[in-house]
Amino acid sequence: MRSLTRIAAGAVWAAGALLCLHSLPAAADWPDRPIKLIVPFAPGGSNDNLSRIIASKLGARLGQAVVVDNRGGAGGTIGTDMVAKAPPDGYTLLFASTSIITNSVIGKSLPYDVTKDLAPVGEIGAGPFVVVVANSVKAATLHELIDLARAAPKKIFYGSAGVGGINHLGTELLASAAGIQLVHVPYKGISLAFTDLMANNLQMLLPSLSSAVPYIREGRMRALAITSDQRSPLAPEIPTASEAGLPGFRLDVWWGLMAPARTPPAVVKRLNEELNAIIGLPEVRDILAREGAAARPGTPDQFGGLIKAELERWAALVKSRQFQTE
Repeated sequence: MRSLTRIAAGAVWAAGALLCLHSLPAAADWPDRPIKLIVPFAPGGSNDNLSRIIASKLGARLGQAVVVDNRGGAGGTIGTDMVAKAPPDGYTLLFASTSIITNSVIGKSLPYDVTKDLAPVGEIGAGPFVVVVANSVKAATLHELIDLARAAPKKIFYGSAGVGGINHLGTELLASAAGIQLVHVPYKGISLAFTDLMANNLQMLLPSLSSAVPYIREGRMRALAITSDQRSPLAPEIPTASEAGLPGFRLDVWWGLMAPARTPPAVVKRLNEELNAIIGLPEVRDILAREGAAARPGTPDQFGGLIKAELERWAALVKSRQFQTE
């Protein structure tokens, strides 16, 4: 009787396993229908621009349409949650950026876990931020700005696109490295912060280089340093933070592709190979360059390592600075 029970139980397990296998796409069969690429932000801006060229090129290489679906809201968490809860079949992908890390460390109650519910596919590229100040600020270099802030703690006001966002945490990271105290003024978008900086209502801002370059060239604000370890071809006249008075400081905004956890390894491998080929194309590298960014091909494990390191870095900052994040 026990033998029959064991046989029956084994048969049920085998049938379940077989059903599970049949529910997952085989590498040879995938993809056989359009793929959805969720961008967790509203249309417009760097995320949208890059996602659309990646989607177009990826669709051409896979022989199936890759459709961009903008699902903005809650700082990117709504769209991210959609992917985290999607079937792990390779037909729903996430266009991820640095915000996926900052959202995870600022104390919000998220409906997903970045490391458990999402699988890294590959990094696309990364670009620097730029330290800009209002024209009224009496500092011509980053070193002079730091000296100014040390002499008058909490007298320099900086803007951001919102509490807990990359402009906020990035500026706090810079302040921590420089040993200075600044005052945060959150806005509902970076464009509003730009407006107040140009009106001299703010003293400092840390936007992406690409978004600030037009204003810098019009003379409406002053650039002190970029946060990459090398000067950018987009604005080669701007020194790096290391050159300008903060040795070793580096901060990137990055983009990559992710999939739901438990997506078949063969599908992740294929996506990674195609993504690396795409970001190696001259026209894609040109688009990245216009964003002040550089391509970063690599493996899923390398991208996963970046995400882990970023989570640790930002979590440590939030704990050490003890600033308000909600």
